[in-house]
Amino acid sequence: MRATERIIVTGSVQGVGFRPFVWRKAHLLTLAGEVRNRGDHVEVLATGTEAQRNSLIEALRQGPPHAQVETVTRTPDKRIFTGAFTIATSEAGALHSGIVPDLALCPACRADISTPRSRRWRYALTCCTDCGPRFSIVTDFPYDRANTTMAPFTLCAACRAEYENPADRRFHAEPVACPACGPRLYYTGPAQPEEDPLDSATRLLKQGGILAIKGTGGYHLACLATDTAAIATLRARKHRPTKPLAVMVADTDAASAFAAPSAAELLLLQDASAPIVTVRATSALPESLAPGLDRIGLMLAYTPLHALLLEQVGQPLVMTSGNRSGAPQAIDDETALRDLAGIADGWLYHDRRIARRLDDSVRAVVAGHAMTLRHGRGLAPRRLPLPAGFATLPPVLAMGGDLKAAFCLTQDGQALLSHHLGDLHAEGVEDTARQALADYRSLFGLAPAFVAVDAHPDYISHHLGAALSQQMALPLNPVWHHHAHIAACMAEHGLAPDTPPVIGLALDGTGLGPDGAAWGCEALVCDYRTAHHAGRLAHVPLPGGDRAAREPWRMLLAHLDTALGPDATTRAMALGLLPALHNRPLDALRAMIRTGLNAPPCSSAGRLFDAMAALLDIAPERLSHEGEAAMRLETLARQNTHMRPDSLLPDMRFALARTPDGLWELNPAPLWKAALTAKAQGIAASTIAAGFHAALAEGLADLVVKLLPEPADTQEPPSALPGFTQAPLRTVVLGGGVMANDVLVSALVTRLEAMNLRVLQPAFAPPGDGGLALGQAVITAARARMETI
Repeated sequence: MRATERIIVTGSVQGVGFRPFVWRKAHLLTLAGEVRNRGDHVEVLATGTEAQRNSLIEALRQGPPHAQVETVTRTPDKRIFTGAFTIATSEAGALHSGIVPDLALCPACRADISTPRSRRWRYALTCCTDCGPRFSIVTDFPYDRANTTMAPFTLCAACRAEYENPADRRFHAEPVACPACGPRLYYTGPAQPEEDPLDSATRLLKQGGILAIKGTGGYHLACLATDTAAIATLRARKHRPTKPLAVMVADTDAASAFAAPSAAELLLLQDASAPIVTVRATSALPESLAPGLDRIGLMLAYTPLHALLLEQVGQPLVMTSGNRSGAPQAIDDETALRDLAGIADGWLYHDRRIARRLDDSVRAVVAGHAMTLRHGRGLAPRRLPLPAGFATLPPVLAMGGDLKAAFCLTQDGQALLSHHLGDLHAEGVEDTARQALADYRSLFGLAPAFVAVDAHPDYISHHLGAALSQQMALPLNPVWHHHAHIAACMAEHGLAPDTPPVIGLALDGTGLGPDGAAWGCEALVCDYRTAHHAGRLAHVPLPGGDRAAREPWRMLLAHLDTALGPDATTRAMALGLLPALHNRPLDALRAMIRTGLNAPPCSSAGRLFDAMAALLDIAPERLSHEGEAAMRLETLARQNTHMRPDSLLPDMRFALARTPDGLWELNPAPLWKAALTAKAQGIAASTIAAGFHAALAEGLADLVVKLLPEPADTQEPPSALPGFTQAPLRTVVLGGGVMANDVLVSALVTRLEAMNLRVLQPAFAPPGDGGLALGQAVITAARARMETI
């Protein structure tokens, strides 16, 4: 018997060819009816037999390749449709599910631009339903051409025919265009008369020049990745002495020819999000691309323009953000021509406007699992479905932190984490953040009931959130930094709002703790609402305050003096074991430490890594980018991971004891003594570095053991801590930027899983400050729930 059903599909279902997908399935099943976009969902009205409708439902749950279907609901409808199934006109509506991110060049479009008989041969802005810009060009909803930056380009007859044909892969592909009707390519810089823009850009690169090239979410600066002189010129002009430079290659064959990606990393490279993926470097590329590191950021050509350029150049290209040092990435042509003058020798661009700045996403494989390090182009604005129970909680706007800034909006059981905004202290980034926040609130139509901020009162993000809460007359909820790190990971792994307590290990640079100290290596027993501080790294001073985070030798002095005493440090210097401390103002720093003047206490894991890197003489006098010393230390350790540093250096360990106020504390004094002894004995620096990582993993695992409520444990079990119900602690949640260290995390996860513990690692949201906003949002929502019960 024929009947009609109204089917509602939610999720990331716009801009991915969902309507033509439904149309094709319906025609194959000989169903009548129609499909349309309604702003926040796709609506299908299908008339047919029960078997036909069930088959359609089965297909809708899968969707086309780049869709993310969240729910499919079906209800009876009284209308009966006859004739052919059709695609109806889209309608506006409150957007809750959103559009998909920008999609990398698909194989079919790659074939089009490479085939001379194709009318899109060498057309640098080719796309279809399966690829091309989405979030970077949309200006309003519903997602139709009139609401994108393609609106000024009128379709020619041939493109119009494709656009209106449901059987064509370019049906309602909003950025669709061709050389006759679409955006055009331009070149500014040294060129031959009447030379094609691509040919001019290719010639410039082959001559060792620096090219500014317009990507999907902003400008890049490019040069030959095999030309050490060009790399040196780019670094000098951009004032970027050592920060790693990403490299773009044409395809996976080139990726394997110039680096050594694992099978898991190759899969990440080929994802439609086309992220930068950190992979093992080889001698095929210059060491100057990532000085002192054994990993390099690699990505595949993700636009037709990049693919055509790489094909003509025939070599990998450096592809780094097109900006002055510290400033936001240029996205409009006028800014790029002005601000990149003196850095670039030529500009390759087109006249399709970029609606919003989107830095390239960065991903890595850590302890065998994919992890996002930077949430940007290709990933934003994909939403994270929150665990059951959050759907009924009030919507929250969370402001994140100041470094790797990103905000988060939650509503209807979903979290929308913004794209990476940058460092709010850098030139122009605070204004960029304000614009992005206004953009998201307007575009996605979200109205928060709470504003969440980091508890640090001096954070720019805190002040921005406080101003917004006052402006919108909303409650302001401060959230402690390390609790937010753990809660973000809890949320993406599906832990419900009323989940029992977990053990959280939060390791990062620094964040303010409730006691007013700078935290950075903490064990928390927490749920979403409450966090009990259960353990930490022993405090050491930060001599010089913020300068200690930039000058690793300061932390080496602080750690050695705290662990072994100034006399022992002086003796080690006399033996030539501490060149990093020679010719330093040690007396002045020690006076600061004694008096506590500008030397606040900290328990930072990041500063511990800095100090060990300084001991092993691989840390620069002054860091040129965040995490530089720690990444070099990880690289050094990886040279020795095939050995057993714990057996080679059995005394390299942390002491674990309970403080008078009840905290379990990891004291690195034995570690420093063993490291100095090993260095005096001439043991390889790589063995010491590997031993350090092994010792920290062992110390953290030992700390977790102390928090487990085992019957044999004589301590007060964490399940009896104030504010927590009786529940077994068998889940360990990792958070903080240090948890991107593969050597440490692999060793730690191995130890924890050997104890039959469930270990959760960050994946969707970055482990560092780029994921803070997600944690702030779910904590605030969970607290609001309890207040209303």
